[in-house]
Amino acid sequence: MNHIITEIIAIAQRAGKKVIHHYRKPETDVQKKDDNSPLTLADSDAHNIICKHLEDIFPDIPILSEEGSEIPHLERKTWNRFWLVDPLDGTKEFIKKTGEFTVNIALLDQNEPVLGVIYAPVTGMCYFAEKKLGAYKCLLSNNGSNTNEMVADGLNKRHSIHSRPMNTEDIAIVASRDHAGPMVRELAGQFPDASFISMGSSLKFCLVAEGKADIYLRDVPTMEWDTAAAHAIVKAGGGEIYTLDGRPLTYNKPVLKNPAIITLGDQSWDWQRLVSKSSH
Repeated sequence: MNHIITEIIAIAQRAGKKVIHHYRKPETDVQKKDDNSPLTLADSDAHNIICKHLEDIFPDIPILSEEGSEIPHLERKTWNRFWLVDPLDGTKEFIKKTGEFTVNIALLDQNEPVLGVIYAPVTGMCYFAEKKLGAYKCLLSNNGSNTNEMVADGLNKRHSIHSRPMNTEDIAIVASRDHAGPMVRELAGQFPDASFISMGSSLKFCLVAEGKADIYLRDVPTMEWDTAAAHAIVKAGGGEIYTLDGRPLTYNKPVLKNPAIITLGDQSWDWQRLVSKSSH
């Protein structure tokens, strides 16, 4: 396995251990960011751990993190490669103690997600992908003090994952527990016999990447750090994330907010039909 992705998985697990430390406390100290979204000490601590290790190991690659300082596009647009980090994706799920939150780290090359790691600290499940290596998942032990040994053991037991081919007779639609908007409800109406899976954080994308769901329509905006690691995994597994004009989602935009998106496990889906019916 490529040493870079091994390093990133280890960093994600270290951050995840700190997140779990806060998660097990009886009370969560919650603050509000400027956009009124929640911020916990777990977010900040995970950010600091990830950035420290990335800077130590890859000093020449800049970092863009949700919890970091704002970096002007004038500076960002000169980056050929950079890390895009969400230290704690699913802060609301963390606060509600559902366990459905993740640590997300992605590497962007020419603004394309070419490497992604999504680690779920509660379950120990890690999804990861690199453009030339494919998409995988593995279970990382939460017991033990040697992170490198636990990562190596998990990687030795990794499983390749792939999205599943289109089958209109057996459709599974995945949606956010907190952010299912009107287009999602319209889409569900198109397939009355479809199974509907509710899930938090980037784990929704992982369901599509590993073939447990077919479609994930998100009509409420996300940020680039919410999608980058998942995008690398979905692509490596055979799927794609599109904007509603039919183009693959892009990164390092002047404004980091994403438009509405649709994630498809099988790129042969007639996404235009799905979107056009759901958007009226």
